[in-house]
Amino acid sequence: MTTLTLPPLGFAARRMRVLGVVRRDFAALRRSPIRMFEILFWPTVELVLWGFVTLFLQAQKVPFVVSFLLGAVLLWQVLQKASNEISIAFLEDIWSRNLLNVQVSPLSSAEYLTGLVLFSLGKVAFAVTVMAGLALGLYGFGVTSIGVGLVPFMGVLLALGWSLGLVGIAAVLRFGENAQVIAWSLVFVVQPLAGIFYPVSVLPAPLQAVSWFLPASHVFEGMRAVMAGGALPWDRLAWAAGLNVAYLAATLGLFAWALRYARRHGKLSRFGD
Repeated sequence: MTTLTLPPLGFAARRMRVLGVVRRDFAALRRSPIRMFEILFWPTVELVLWGFVTLFLQAQKVPFVVSFLLGAVLLWQVLQKASNEISIAFLEDIWSRNLLNVQVSPLSSAEYLTGLVLFSLGKVAFAVTVMAGLALGLYGFGVTSIGVGLVPFMGVLLALGWSLGLVGIAAVLRFGENAQVIAWSLVFVVQPLAGIFYPVSVLPAPLQAVSWFLPASHVFEGMRAVMAGGALPWDRLAWAAGLNVAYLAATLGLFAWALRYARRHGKLSRFGD
């Protein structure tokens, strides 16, 4: 039997360490029916709830409402799950008292985060695929009706969700496990401001100004424009992508600062006590 030794800082070694994080989380997920159930339960409940609401409004002759609301529900799940799944993957290392082991392993922080992001991407893709199938089967709504804008819309929401997840992780590293509520709820602070189920124009003027600095607002406004027969608003997508780059850079810096703080003050060894 031969042993393969790779340069520790080479691409192949980094890829193996990142995939190690993904395989570890997948193994934990596969052995937990409760976690598998949780991935689909809440999104399905939300889809069914809003589906019945849209059917009622459709019966009241409200035009386009079915497509608008179901499209919004599906895209909202992309944002919510991208934020929550990366936070949950990190919190599971705390709950299992494994965070210190991760930190003293050869795994770098960038590789660890990349593994968490890839695993969360797989869970988001699985949940959204199931929801899209349910939306088609129960309400006749095909997510492809959003058109070619579906891919950039989802990309913008995934990046924003990961930024929000990083803020939650940084809060836990800085303030301890009591800050878990931030990791769970931060995405819901965005929900009323992002114009998910209604146009941004219904918000008060000061909140509209805030809303346009949320990449998600441009996605949902763009989705409504496309589904109403308009062109894909590339200008909105470009602005949203620029905001995402700035937010991701800022939140990565925040994560690095919080991790240094936790290491300097010996907090990592106390997580999970």
